[in-house]
Amino acid sequence: MRKIPVLLAILCSVISAQSQLKIPYTRHVLSNGLNVILHEDHSTPTVSVNTWYHVGSGYEKPGRTGFAHLFEHLMFMGSGNVPEGQFDKLLEAAGANNNGSTTEDRTNYYEDLPSNALELALFLDSDRMGFLLDAMTPQSVDAQRAVVKNEKRQNYDNRPYGMAGETILKNLYPPGHPYNWMVIGSMEDLSAATYDDVVDFFKTYYAPNNASIVIAGDIDPKETLKLVEKWFGGIPRGKPVPPLNPVPAVLNEEKIFVLEDRVQLPRLYMTWLTPQKFAPGDAEMDVLANILSGGKNSRLYQKLVYELQIAQDVRASQSTNKISSQFQIITTARAGHTLEELKKVIQEEINKIKNEAPKERELQRVVNQFEASILRGLEKPGGFGGKANQLNEYFYYAGNPDYINEDFSRYKALGVDDIQSAAQTYLPDNGRVILSIVPTGKIELAVQPTAEVK
Repeated sequence: MRKIPVLLAILCSVISAQSQLKIPYTRHVLSNGLNVILHEDHSTPTVSVNTWYHVGSGYEKPGRTGFAHLFEHLMFMGSGNVPEGQFDKLLEAAGANNNGSTTEDRTNYYEDLPSNALELALFLDSDRMGFLLDAMTPQSVDAQRAVVKNEKRQNYDNRPYGMAGETILKNLYPPGHPYNWMVIGSMEDLSAATYDDVVDFFKTYYAPNNASIVIAGDIDPKETLKLVEKWFGGIPRGKPVPPLNPVPAVLNEEKIFVLEDRVQLPRLYMTWLTPQKFAPGDAEMDVLANILSGGKNSRLYQKLVYELQIAQDVRASQSTNKISSQFQIITTARAGHTLEELKKVIQEEINKIKNEAPKERELQRVVNQFEASILRGLEKPGGFGGKANQLNEYFYYAGNPDYINEDFSRYKALGVDDIQSAAQTYLPDNGRVILSIVPTGKIELAVQPTAEVK
């Protein structure tokens, strides 16, 4: 007799009792405006401290980009009561793991550590929130500025296909829009930034009233709140953070560009503007991306890679952000084939969904995969995908840390007609950016351009 896999059993129980899919928490706001979210879980003697600063590259100004990512580096370089180099050493000695990341919308830092070392993480995080400027100098900024520049050279400027993102964003969003530039910023802006520019950015955005901290794991909530008050309560509230007032992003034309690069195979990028995170249409486009390229049974993989064998790979994604999202299809041609061939097949598959709704089994497959992904995130308190980060993400984007049921309900409520309608609405032929990256001297492999790269 075959046994039901554990994950399948869990899925079945969740399907039958969706209302119980919760991450219990308590939320508190300190007098200085810091949002504190506590989740108690004694399954292991560990705890995760997850801090979100509500600032990313989208809060920067044209000509002064890259600051949010720069601070992701500076925040590990010592603070008023933590000498340079000691932040990681202290955590490693306690058996902790820590990291940080920056997006267009937020910057986050986390420490996963034994629960008896919780106060160490709170001390370190509070010190860099309240006393980073006591240790920061023009020399330390210059040193990390050089590190970020080198990171940009390695990951973008000198990397195969590395200039795709910058080219697409500049042409997808109008000048001045918060998403018009890369999170890492530009070389020119990083070089032009003065020490006072960097200090002003920190004072504006890295105050307790522009942050939220989630502590999840083996904790006593009352005692933990006392510790948070002890270490963070004395940090002064900052000035109100200026709201984003973006130039509307509207694309009513097809922009076709070509870049030559030191690559062996041509690659095609097709990108559209789509609804922001949690807005109507966001879940539909997420499902559509998976129907098109989620796994070897997906439509584009079957057609491009398996059946016609004209592509090495293909990937579709709905990349969601606070004020706008992007739907993107990326595919690399096999030797001997052009990107025009790939574009033709992709367009045919998009048109099929526009003309006829996908099958119910395709939709259900994607919803099941999303449900499994949620459950995997609930298995651990820390890391980038664990419960602590999820509580912070829901709080930032939805205003409700326990938004998990509402999130999943968006997908469960979808019908195949909704996916068809979303494709018709958000994937117009006359509202997208098409970028070909081809080997140097092989311009004939590209989708032929109608304009120069801006």
